[in-house]
Amino acid sequence: MSDRPRSSQSWMGAAIAVGLFGAIVGLSGRLDLPLILAGLVSVCLGGWLAGRGRDAPPPRPAATAQRHAIAEALLAHVPDPVILVDRRTLVVEANPAARALLPALHQARPLSFALRSPEVLDGVEAVLSSGMPRRVPLSTRVPLERTFEVQIGALPMPDGSGVSAVLFLRDLTSARRLEAMRVDFVANASHELRTPLATLIGFIETLQGPAREDPQARERFLEIMRVQALRMTRLIDDLLSLSRIELREHVAPTTVVDLGALARQMVDAQGPPAEARGATVQFADGDGPYPVPGDADELARVIENLIENAVKYGGGHVGVGLSREDDPRLGRRIVLSVTDDGPGIPPEHIPRLTERFYRVDVASSRARGGTGLGLAIVKHSLNRHRGRLAIESTVGQGTIVRVSLPEHGALAEGPRVADQAGPV
Repeated sequence: MSDRPRSSQSWMGAAIAVGLFGAIVGLSGRLDLPLILAGLVSVCLGGWLAGRGRDAPPPRPAATAQRHAIAEALLAHVPDPVILVDRRTLVVEANPAARALLPALHQARPLSFALRSPEVLDGVEAVLSSGMPRRVPLSTRVPLERTFEVQIGALPMPDGSGVSAVLFLRDLTSARRLEAMRVDFVANASHELRTPLATLIGFIETLQGPAREDPQARERFLEIMRVQALRMTRLIDDLLSLSRIELREHVAPTTVVDLGALARQMVDAQGPPAEARGATVQFADGDGPYPVPGDADELARVIENLIENAVKYGGGHVGVGLSREDDPRLGRRIVLSVTDDGPGIPPEHIPRLTERFYRVDVASSRARGGTGLGLAIVKHSLNRHRGRLAIESTVGQGTIVRVSLPEHGALAEGPRVADQAGPV
């Protein structure tokens, strides 16, 4: 309590005492021993009354209660988990994000019941004893693997009962995954380029040395070098295409293209290469036209990649078809399907097919000229076009790849990232 309230209460007590003594003197008209004793009693009575006023707790201002209510509302809307514990590490308060992350978190129970991390618990004890903030890593593996940075700070209690600790859990899962993807991407791209470069350097040295005067070896080596150079060219082209698509992935196309006309063009273009591999590509045109909002070049690349994959890794017959469907949530959609009668894809590989450089059979893919980026380009192109990708495959029977796009005029805006039966 401040000195000003105490002083005012003392003056109040003195005024009460003087008033009582003056009233007694005025009634009696004389000053003797009984009056002196009565004055002392008055002073004691005034001091007692002033003491009662001083001991009574002051009423809590309405503004303070309102500030606490606002603070609790703000805490409830913080997206990251926040936990407050007292000096005994008992949970005082936790926001909904913390309760969702740690279901065993309850008020007035020890934090260790819900958070079994020795590093975090030791950090809380250190903050409570020293008052210095700390940062501690936290990893969870159930139900999903997630990574957090726990920022622990000291917080004095408003009632003066001591120091508590506040834990702020910052989710680093997405950042760590992006960093891992970047490292993997650089490593894979370097490896994919290093192999043909090593081949080229080796054959160049051979042609400059032992095979300098051997025409047959020179022709054979030059053909191998040409194939490896084309492989590097395809890889660089795919990397540049993927980079351009990712830069514009958030911008939906506004022009209208006929998906049926694009599909027919790609089937005609892929026919001769497919025949060279011993496969045929047939196009089943339905009730066209099939207008969709899209970028003609990107959609043509999507169809081309799907047909090329079916020809390279499928069987002898590849079918391309178009149809319409009514989705109760997304409206009218146009569906492009590419089927093959090849060996199929084991189910454990399907969710990862759209990852960069992922291959079911690395040796077979490289031998057939694959870069491992085709389906990654398809995924990002469909994300930009608000499309959906589904892959169904049965081992020994073949694979069906379906691409679903919103029909022009059916729905202005669909979801950015597609649901998937297979990978997106």
